[in-house]
Order: sequence, then C-alpha cells, then structure tokens
Amino acid sequence: MVKEITSDEDIFKCREAFLDLRPHIEAAAYPAILKSMINDGFKVVFIERDGKAVSVAGFWSGYKLHRGNYIYIDDLNTLPEYRKNGYAGMIMDWLIAYANQNNIDQIHLDSGVMRFDAHRFYLSKKFIISSHHFVLGKK
Repeated sequence: MVKEITSDEDIFKCREAFLDLRPHIEAAAYPAILKSMINDGFKVVFIERDGKAVSVAGFWSGYKLHRGNYIYIDDLNTLPEYRKNGYAGMIMDWLIAYANQNNIDQIHLDSGVMRFDAHRFYLSKKFIISSHHFVLGKK
C-alpha cells in the first residue's frame, strides 16, 4: 500500500531509500532538508516493509505555460534488496491515479543517461523521451 508522509516518523522511515538515491546528502541533514521541502509543497509517498520505506517517490505539483498542470517527480527509488518486487510500479501507478484524480495534465521526470533499467521502467509505463535536459552550474 502506498502511503503519503504525514509525520517525522515517516520522514525517518524514508531516509535510507532517499539517501541510497542521493548519497551526496549527509544523513544528519536529511530530516531538515526534507521537512523544508515538504513545507514548500513537496509531496512524498512510500511503500513500507519491515518497518522501513523500501520504495519512495518525491514530487512537486504546479502549472507552467508550456505544460499546464503537471507533476514533476524529483525522486523515485527502491532499495536495491527490494527491487524487482513491483514496488516502483505500485508507486508510479499511484502517481498516475493521483494525476488523474486531480486534473493534472502531465507527469514529468528526468533520469540520468546511464540508468537503463529506470529508462525501461518509464517506457513500460508509457512515458516518452521528450527532450534533453541542460544544466549550467555547480552540480
């Protein structure tokens, strides 16, 4: 079952899955960073097994002139030892249903160029590769 973060306990449960995807974030800084993002409108959903979040997704909702109402998925990760159990698929299906229920026109995400397993997954969920994403900056 997919749950939305509603407490500090949930934030802690999601720590391992987020830090697995984002190892540059210090574990001690993670709770404050995630709370700040949640206060700014970031939403987090997760699937819990064995007392921890084994799969997580973090996303923003908004409106842009070029895409209308949208969801942007910042983070989607399943802990390595729990992969191939359909958890990411359950979360993505939840996100698609959320978009449909909330009149959201599009779901967007970026994926690193060498993440071939992730690309196969997104394509299997009917996503298309619509653009190249360019970055200028320190990260």
